[in-house]
Formats: sequence, C-alpha cells, structure tokens
Amino acid sequence: MTGRDVAIAAMLGAEEFGFATAPLVVLGCVMMRVCSLNTCPTGIATQDPELRKNFKGKPEYINTLMEFIAQELREYMSKLGIKTVDELVGRSDLLKQKDSLIDKYKKFSLSEILDDGLSDSEERIFNPKHSYDFKLEERLDSKILIDRFDLSKKDIKQSTDVKITNTDRAFGTLLGSEISKIHKDTLKDNTFNISCYGSGGQSFGAFIPKGLTMSIEGDSNDYFGKGLSGGILSIYPPSNSTFKQDSNIIIGNVAFYGATSGKAYINGVAGERFCVRNSG
Repeated sequence: MTGRDVAIAAMLGAEEFGFATAPLVVLGCVMMRVCSLNTCPTGIATQDPELRKNFKGKPEYINTLMEFIAQELREYMSKLGIKTVDELVGRSDLLKQKDSLIDKYKKFSLSEILDDGLSDSEERIFNPKHSYDFKLEERLDSKILIDRFDLSKKDIKQSTDVKITNTDRAFGTLLGSEISKIHKDTLKDNTFNISCYGSGGQSFGAFIPKGLTMSIEGDSNDYFGKGLSGGILSIYPPSNSTFKQDSNIIIGNVAFYGATSGKAYINGVAGERFCVRNSG
C-alpha cells in the first residue's frame, strides 16, 4: 500500500490501514509462496537454522517504508487542502470517477459510493458510542469456565468437563488471559484442565498459556491452537466413532498459526497450512 492508496482508502471511510505484504517484502520476502513448507529461501517463514541465516531484514527498513508512505500521504493531503487524516476520513466528495474509461467500465456507476451524503456529516468518522459490543460476558469462558476454577490456587490441580459447539469461538482464550494476569508463566503443566466434548469453534484454545490444558473428544474448526503460548492441547475422535483416524480430518486449516510454545496432540488429519508461521 502506498501513500496514495491510504489517501483513497481514508476518503472512502477507512480509519485503520493494513499494509499487507509490503513490509514483508521490505524485510526480504521474494514471494516464493512456500511459507508452509519450511523452505523459505530468505529465512523469514522457516525454522530451519541454515535458512534463517539468510534473513537480512532490519527494523529500520520498516521505519523507512512507513516514513515514505506517510510523506506521500501528506503530499496528497496538501494538494487537497487537508491537514489531518481525521479530516480526510469519509471525504468521498474529493473523489471522482474517471471520464476516460474503456467501454466495458463505462456502464459502471460509482455514485452510490462517491455521493453517500456523509461528507459533511459527523457520522463520516468513528463514533465511540457506536462501538461494537462483542458480548464477551456471554461467552462460555465468562459464563462457565472462570467461575469453575479458583484461579488464585497454583499448587492444586483443577479439572472440569464442558460440552461445546462450533459456535463457541476462541474457547479458553479469556480464561487463559485471566490465568496470565495472575500467574504469568509460573504455573506447572496441567494445573488447570478442561475436557471438552463436541465440536470446537474457530480458534479453539487460542493463545492459552502454560498451566492450562484443554482436550476435545470430537473435532474442531480452523485456527485450532492459534498463537499457542505454553499450554497443552489435544484432540481425538469420539469413542463411538467408526472412521479411521489417519484418513479423516479432525481439525481445520491454519492450526497453530503463530504458536510460540506448548504441546499438542492430534489423533487425525489436519487441514491446510498446518503450523504455518510457528515462532518457536
């Protein structure tokens, strides 16, 4: 993304900007698209010590990229008579559709986007009063898990059983956060144990810390164990299942994305990009 791209995105209403692959390229990525194979030739997406020696990236490279983007953005803002990004957000009236379009594009009208009537309205920028309510208090972690454990005790093993469904996303993450606030990484393995039955939702056991152990008798969705941070996860088919474990999917795609530490046991087949971007 360039400064021009940021300016256009802001005028269309964006208040946050993702720079995608550009910073990665600045650090040396050559877009080989082998991130999940542990064969990255520039030493970025690999744990192979020999390949990691090839990594030449430095934090200063990212700083320089962002400075260039900010400079270009400021130049476009100056041309438009805009002083701050907040003033630029939602100013779709500063954009216009090109007149010189090839025939197949001339039939498209962008009026609904460019003439949205919000250019002079306070509603064109973020209003904290309209912030989304994630209703964390309704998650199973808040309703069940946190109350079932005495988190102040670190020398007594505690266990519980829970039925889950695939709508229970990031199950265990809020509990893990509370554990980390109290104990940091000082707990022994298996201090807090959760046995689950059913289908785990997306990001089951994401970011759980050392001391928390979670198992599923059933299956689980994508991002199983995302960002695993010392905890222990296991999953296995129901005891009454008749399928062969080694030829059936039991967890979804991108399991253990960005995991840094911990252990995992999977009795079955995983989806694509398994363990991509593990960082330890």
